[in-house]
Amino acid sequence: MVMQYKNKQGLQFEVTILLQDIIDTLIQDMFVDAQRKLDQINPSDTLISDDDGVFDYYKPELFASIGSESKIHFPLKEQVKRLYLLLNTKEKVAEVPSNSEARRRISFFATSLFMDMPAAPKVRSMLSFSIVTPYFMEEVKFSDEELHSNQDEASILTYMQKIYPDEWTNLLERLGSKITNEDIRYWASFRGQTLSRTVRGMMYYRKALRLQAFLDRTNDQELYKGPVGTERGQNKRNIHQSLSTELDALADMKFSYVISCQKFGEQKSNGDPHAQDIIDLMARYPALRVAYIEEKEIIVQNIPHKVYSSVLIKAENNLDQEIYRIKLPGPPIIGEGKPENQNHAIIFTRGEAVQTIDMNQDNYLEEAYKMRNVLQEFVRHPKDQAPTILGLREHIFTGSVSSLAGFMSYQETSFVTIGQRFLADPLRVRFHYGHPDIFDRMFHLTRGGISKASKTINLSEDVFAGYNSILRRGHITYNEYIQVGKGRDVGLNQISKFEAKVANGNSEQTLSRDIYRLGRRFDFFRMLSCYFTTVGFYFNSLISVVGIYVFLYGQLYLVLSGVQSVLFIKAQTMNMKSLETALASQSFLQLGLLTGLPMVMELGLEKGFRAALSDFILMQLQVASVFFTFSLGTKAHYYGRTILHGGAKYRPTGRKFVVFHASFTENYQLYSRSHFVKSFELLFLLIIYHIFRKSYGRVHVMVTYSTWFMAMTWLFAPFLFNPAGFAWHKIVDDWSDWNRWMRNQGGIGVQPEKSWESWWNAENSHLRYSVLSSRILEVLLCLRFFVYQYGLVYHLKISHDNKNFLVYLLSWVVIIAVVGLVKLVNCASRQLSSKHQLIFRFIKLLTFLAVVTSFILLSCLCKLSIMDLIICCLAFIPTGWGLLLIVQVLRPKIEYYAIWEPIQVIAHAYDYGMGSLLFFPIAVLAWMPIISAIQTRVLFNRAFSRQLQIQPFIVGKTKRR
Repeated sequence: MVMQYKNKQGLQFEVTILLQDIIDTLIQDMFVDAQRKLDQINPSDTLISDDDGVFDYYKPELFASIGSESKIHFPLKEQVKRLYLLLNTKEKVAEVPSNSEARRRISFFATSLFMDMPAAPKVRSMLSFSIVTPYFMEEVKFSDEELHSNQDEASILTYMQKIYPDEWTNLLERLGSKITNEDIRYWASFRGQTLSRTVRGMMYYRKALRLQAFLDRTNDQELYKGPVGTERGQNKRNIHQSLSTELDALADMKFSYVISCQKFGEQKSNGDPHAQDIIDLMARYPALRVAYIEEKEIIVQNIPHKVYSSVLIKAENNLDQEIYRIKLPGPPIIGEGKPENQNHAIIFTRGEAVQTIDMNQDNYLEEAYKMRNVLQEFVRHPKDQAPTILGLREHIFTGSVSSLAGFMSYQETSFVTIGQRFLADPLRVRFHYGHPDIFDRMFHLTRGGISKASKTINLSEDVFAGYNSILRRGHITYNEYIQVGKGRDVGLNQISKFEAKVANGNSEQTLSRDIYRLGRRFDFFRMLSCYFTTVGFYFNSLISVVGIYVFLYGQLYLVLSGVQSVLFIKAQTMNMKSLETALASQSFLQLGLLTGLPMVMELGLEKGFRAALSDFILMQLQVASVFFTFSLGTKAHYYGRTILHGGAKYRPTGRKFVVFHASFTENYQLYSRSHFVKSFELLFLLIIYHIFRKSYGRVHVMVTYSTWFMAMTWLFAPFLFNPAGFAWHKIVDDWSDWNRWMRNQGGIGVQPEKSWESWWNAENSHLRYSVLSSRILEVLLCLRFFVYQYGLVYHLKISHDNKNFLVYLLSWVVIIAVVGLVKLVNCASRQLSSKHQLIFRFIKLLTFLAVVTSFILLSCLCKLSIMDLIICCLAFIPTGWGLLLIVQVLRPKIEYYAIWEPIQVIAHAYDYGMGSLLFFPIAVLAWMPIISAIQTRVLFNRAFSRQLQIQPFIVGKTKRR
């Protein structure tokens, strides 16, 4: 037949492939014990030869149990029918799943089968394992109130129906009229970042183990007929129940799941609906166990004592039933909450391995089938090379919510794939970066546990588990043939809080003994790899930002001292271009596009380089560079401040699935000190440089354009990425809320969210506990504002080119006069404003007239110009801010003196002025409706591609807040 198509090569290939399919079908499906017969016909076929001519046997199939006798065999009629279908049925596009998530999961599962995966043992012979999930107060499942909308509010259910239309249709088709409100709650909860989703995903392990145990004990004919296919009546039911009981017992021996709900006892006693939701979860999954901390007060000899216990419970008849109780010597939460929560529950785990799973994770049934293979990694290597932590791949499932969620998804994907792959081999510096890694349970329980929980220093408790494992001669690997779902933050405020927490944790790592010991014991190359892949990344971010300030202050010195003028004149005289070239050469490195190269490479490997390039271009159109530049400022600020003053703390981000509008007040509280103040300083430096520079033509633009971009990004990114940030009705509400927040009085018991005074005290509280050396360094850093002022006052026309030091001293007279006027008005306001309004207003009028008269006299007598007034503002405003920073350092010494009140008034004026300057351009843009439409399109591009109108959800979510 092949020879007949000798001249038609395409048809010849098709015939050849068809014959190969027929032979493969006959061998695999129709022959009984085909492999043994082939071995008898041609024994050498079972051997493969390497380059040295040495023969070895084929490795067993990936999912074939070791020692299995044969494959599944069907009766002849079924075999012929299957052969007919294989030869006549063609693949159709319609048969490919329409759901993109289904296609992704199938694609990854099929690809993973060709990776280096150890063979799976029988379930009876596999290593047993447990899963631990720490839970605090997060969402268990969505409530009816959240799911169902009111008259003018949008609901999570509507959002889910729009973003997952095919899955909602499938639910209605599957349940029909039998659908209940509870079914809808679970359907929506399984698509959010809830505990229900995590539990459902992790319980797939048990479901997979039951099926695999059934396959292990069933021969081929029984599998085809059914395990009880030949039985009848009561005997059939008894055999089925006996088999099911046996499979359940075997799955429970090999797998256990413990959720550590430290507040469950308190929630239950307070009638919190979260407690009932947790009980419902245990009833839905009978193998699920919950560990919590119980606090009881008992009377011993007429003296009340508090008794603490770790309690393990299960569900029985829809009620919680106690299994074990361990009395504790005292309150267990004495360090960081999350690691302490894990530590008290670790005693209830069992088996050789323990997997740590966060409560915003998910799992997939097809991936659960590979758990036997993964656990074999502990035993496939020699004892001295056996891994102690198995790193697993993560899939970020929140990338489609918004453009910000997509940026985080791409960033995390590049880290958990190409990043961790490279860290594990060849660098050998991969540590534990959180969930879902699998620990060698016995190794870690006998060497300090899986969570260090010391207060503050172990804020990032996960990475310290990796440090501990390596320091105790452990080995950490990374396995990509299995993946676990992971949810990430979807709003800018959530993302910033998360990055602040990680930056704080890295600063504490920098000061820890663990990093010191690793650096001392690694070889030179591994030490450098460890540095640049842990704390070095954050230190480099800090150095990058500090380098920008050093560059601008250096340029300012050249401009104000006249050195730049001399260099420019000399270069023009000698026709030298080298200075311009040197200044412009750095602009190519300022583009920062190389930082996205790992992400593009990984996307290219996974999706193809054409798709990777299109995704990268789309990210740039969605202003991803603005987001990453803003993120750089977050990392640098919190890392640097914690290194200098300490004060690292856990920052709860929330795991809401629907994005919402953040008020102007909330944004100002979160970003004022980390971004806005620094951005205003950069703008002042750039303006001064622009005023006094000598023209270099295009060189000036190439030197400073990236700094202008960074300054504007740090100012307006929170409003650009804020849903409905340019909607006029939101602007009006934000302005009213901002003024109310600025006016409210602070004090004991007033939260920072309610009053500027309380927020200002809380924002600077870290300085109270700072050591003396850190305070001195803080004061020295503030001196840059005074040097800045010193350079500017000598360029005032009113100074008439006088270089005497007296000119600088006179500038301080102006600052002292301003403080005196503020003190005068403040005293008058406190003593006269309530009972003597007329006198108070008269004093304010006299003060205003005195200031105006001073300006007129200076203008007439000393030739004070408008440019002088501008330069004075540029000089004195930063100086005043520097003085505020210094008095905050000295606050414990001067807080109870009369000078403190005007200082607080001036600080209030600075914050109100910065907020007003920020608010003005946002309000101007809000007048143009097209700006709001463009912003919504940029933020929710993927949602628009699904015909999802996002505006009602933003409005509804804000109203519920």
